[in-house]
Amino acid sequence: MFRRLLLTSTAAAMMAFLPSIAGAQDTPAKGGDIVVTYKDDITTLDPAIGYDWVNWSMIKSLFSRLMDYEPGTANLVPSLAESFDVSADGLTYTFKLRPGVKFSNGRAVVASDVKYSIERAVNPKTQGPGAGFFGAIAGFDAVSGGTSETLSGIETPDDQTVIFKLSRPDATFLHVLAINFASVVPKEAVEAAAGDFGKKPVGSGTFILKDWTIGQKLVFDRNPDYFNKDLPYIDKVTVEVGQEPLVALLRLQKGEVDIAGDGIPPAKFLEIKNSPEGAQMIVDGEQLHTGYLTLNTKIKPLDDVKVRQAINMAVNKERITRILNGRATPANQPLPPLMPGYDKAFTGYAFDVEKAKALLAEAGYPDGFETVLYSTNTDPQPRIAQAIQQDLAAIGVKAEVRALAQANVIAAGGTEGEAPMIWSGGMAWIADFPDPSNFYGPILGCSGAVQGGWNWSWYCNEALDKRAIEADSMSDPAKATERQAVWGKIFTDIMADAPWVPVINERRVVAKSLRMGGPDNIYIDPTRVINYDAIFVKQ
Repeated sequence: MFRRLLLTSTAAAMMAFLPSIAGAQDTPAKGGDIVVTYKDDITTLDPAIGYDWVNWSMIKSLFSRLMDYEPGTANLVPSLAESFDVSADGLTYTFKLRPGVKFSNGRAVVASDVKYSIERAVNPKTQGPGAGFFGAIAGFDAVSGGTSETLSGIETPDDQTVIFKLSRPDATFLHVLAINFASVVPKEAVEAAAGDFGKKPVGSGTFILKDWTIGQKLVFDRNPDYFNKDLPYIDKVTVEVGQEPLVALLRLQKGEVDIAGDGIPPAKFLEIKNSPEGAQMIVDGEQLHTGYLTLNTKIKPLDDVKVRQAINMAVNKERITRILNGRATPANQPLPPLMPGYDKAFTGYAFDVEKAKALLAEAGYPDGFETVLYSTNTDPQPRIAQAIQQDLAAIGVKAEVRALAQANVIAAGGTEGEAPMIWSGGMAWIADFPDPSNFYGPILGCSGAVQGGWNWSWYCNEALDKRAIEADSMSDPAKATERQAVWGKIFTDIMADAPWVPVINERRVVAKSLRMGGPDNIYIDPTRVINYDAIFVKQ
């Protein structure tokens, strides 16, 4: 009963906030090869390490997890698990594995693989950004602190049973078991790869990596041994990298590309939208997304809260939405409007140049200061960074814009003291799972302020961390509304410290060829971005 109530209440709460997107309901057909393009190369396919919106979708399809989601929705369902039970106190989760599941190396998936994979994700030697998600599992502190390599809270009494014992209730735990960091990997393949598992992945998902030519392409083939024989529909996915978005769009119009992964450049959006075939080519929908400017609290003068507040007042968010052809709305808090816990009454920092100047003067910088603003180099992100640069110049802050490949920006953000400011566009936060906690731990919590992490403000407020744990310990479905309110207050209180400038909540726009089938929401999947398992070629 507890399990049923938990799943039902979670799904109902989340789906109430997710967009309803109409799309052609074609009959799925098997077969066909497709071509997907991206400007930047893929950094890694290791599920314990990969954490950007491009590799997220690919990792989802290469590996299996105990839990997953119905395609295009936030409805949790068992996946690698055949069934599960949750104790009445919410502290013990028992999973029975689906029989007959194989890794792509031919070996059967067993319970000890689940335990190893999560311990690997938590182990600080892995240097993965997802360890904090597993903080409720008993023994977490010992593993994350380096005094143990095994989680005492994961037991495997036999090859088909995994038992999790939590040190506290966790309302998000089933979602955690559905994210990429919980993907199951074979220990022998990780060790054989000798530190290069991200280029030599072995999983039990719908696809297998067949070829990877660095800087050119990745080829994924259907996994003939996948446990759900109905999936995937497509035989082969070729991901071509190094493709400028404008060129990719022109190739798509000519029938050479099936999905332009970087979307439609703003300069071409209206042209495509108004074309005779635009309605069939464009997938446009709201998403659980916030684009933000990070302010590194470990670098002077951004360590001064008044300086950070001044910068919040200096950014003209309306102008940035115009750069995006109105495909976004101004943001005033970390949570996006579709997320439970979003505070509609909160107004944040108003655009006020004179007040920003006054705050800088109070902080001891009446003439401003010099700094560096990082951005990805895919249009329109450099143009947005330049707009922010102009806004900062108006209050005396001279920001040098460094527009780099996405991987380089991520590396700079995850290195303490390196990146004073980062415009997150192209890497902005899209929910890993539809719960407000996901907008805290990895990007604003102390657990994300680590080498290789995604808390690029390096902001750590231990009092808020404690409140976050208390919120997630409210696992009783009857307290869902109360829990959302607690989370909402955490995020508005964060804004007093101003480690970010929340800038926009952007719609996701994907361009797909006319031969691609399936409902729109699998092309802007709330938990996968693109759901490679569910898309298909019309026959």
